[in-house]
Amino acid sequence: KRDTVGVRLDRKRKQNVTVLLKALGWTEEQILEEFGEHESIRMTMEKDHVTTQGEALLDIYRKLRPGEPPSRDAAQTLLENFYFNPKRYDTAKVGRYKINKKLGLNLPFDQQVLTIDDIKAAIHYICALHEGRTELEGGLLVEADDIDHFGNRRLRTVGELIQNQLRTGLGRMERVVRDRMTTQDIEAITPQTLINVRPVTAALKEFFGTSQLSQFMDQNNPLAEMTHKRRL
Repeated sequence: KRDTVGVRLDRKRKQNVTVLLKALGWTEEQILEEFGEHESIRMTMEKDHVTTQGEALLDIYRKLRPGEPPSRDAAQTLLENFYFNPKRYDTAKVGRYKINKKLGLNLPFDQQVLTIDDIKAAIHYICALHEGRTELEGGLLVEADDIDHFGNRRLRTVGELIQNQLRTGLGRMERVVRDRMTTQDIEAITPQTLINVRPVTAALKEFFGTSQLSQFMDQNNPLAEMTHKRRL
């Protein structure tokens, strides 16, 4: 609307995309060299009052964690955990395939976190779409996505849902192990005293017991049973 390019980190408050680039270590000269052809990027730069990487990181942290005391290290960790830490962010192979196809990239399928190439290509694509262009260099077509198109949707299989629950349980177990390592005597520590599998089993039981997919079968009649299975 105002001819500037913005980005929402963690689906929260909007941020100038140039602030994100500076937080990733880009200078104003590098940004203009890469994206200077786009008028919207130049206008975004004019309204961007952040100059250094440290200022950009703190600006992002204040908007994502209002009320918490900002520090550069905490802001750096927060940003990395959002999109660049494989323990916290995972596009999966299908996500990498869709990103490559949409942005004309050729990154390997095992690259399942975002890269600078992804961000650069996405900014070029969005700017070209805003400018009304239909094609980028290399013959990549530029077109708006239809959010309701089934080609832009994906089924999440039961295996993937269980994998997410298992990841949650392992994360809880990791925190328990770290806490015990700091409180117990180092010489007396054994794997049996450190590791507790209850967080993992609790996460799996939670999935099978209280998940939206875990329901009592509607068996009033065969038609109701079939309708329930189809809806599930």
